[in-house]
Amino acid sequence: MKIRTAAFVRLNKFLAHAGVASRRKADELIRAATTSVNGTIVTDPALDVTADDKIIFDGRQITVSDTTVVYMLHKPKGYITSVGDPQGRKTVMDLVAVKERVFPVGRLDKDTTGLLLLTNDGTLSRSLLLPKNRIPRRYELVIDRQIQPNEIQKLKRGVHVWDGQRGRAKVISQKTIKKRTTAVLELTEGKKREIRRMMERLKIKLFSLHRNQFGPLALGRLKEGQSRILTEEEITKLKSVCKPQKR
Repeated sequence: MKIRTAAFVRLNKFLAHAGVASRRKADELIRAATTSVNGTIVTDPALDVTADDKIIFDGRQITVSDTTVVYMLHKPKGYITSVGDPQGRKTVMDLVAVKERVFPVGRLDKDTTGLLLLTNDGTLSRSLLLPKNRIPRRYELVIDRQIQPNEIQKLKRGVHVWDGQRGRAKVISQKTIKKRTTAVLELTEGKKREIRRMMERLKIKLFSLHRNQFGPLALGRLKEGQSRILTEEEITKLKSVCKPQKR
């Protein structure tokens, strides 16, 4: 979606495209009187607005760009994946010095390292995270033993992780050196702490967790704590995988 000068769009759609929240969640936030348009508090999610309007959400001005921007960050351990933190903890935004207003695509927990995408395009972000699109993410785990054949089948079928949900993963490879196993797992959904919970269920001790691939993109030689802007070709590849895949 592109919002151009004088083109009307509903306020909830505007906030969703800016990455504030999903459209349904934006409805709730707007009704809670968190948003003003041209200085007036608005509680109607269906209000028509344009990119020329001054839209303030939660104390900050929200804008939508016609140009999709995506950054790749090599997230270090110890940073939370959030635009801001009321507790004053370090966030991934402290590592990305950019002019555009960008936000993380999904989450990596505080102790997980590796590839994290940030964008200004809420529509692209939601498409990349939709479970039905089945976009693969690859993770490297250091664990205390090899995942056994019966456990590999359990992971493939689905392991209960929380609240009636099942986590699923494909074991790509395993290698053991000096009682430590490095395993590569591929997931196509992004449930909260999914890998950590699956390892807990299998009684496997997890020493470290690192994401090195998201869809068609690999972390490559990007150093920890560094970021780079994606090329137009890479963004096109990302958009091309945002289509539902057959199981």
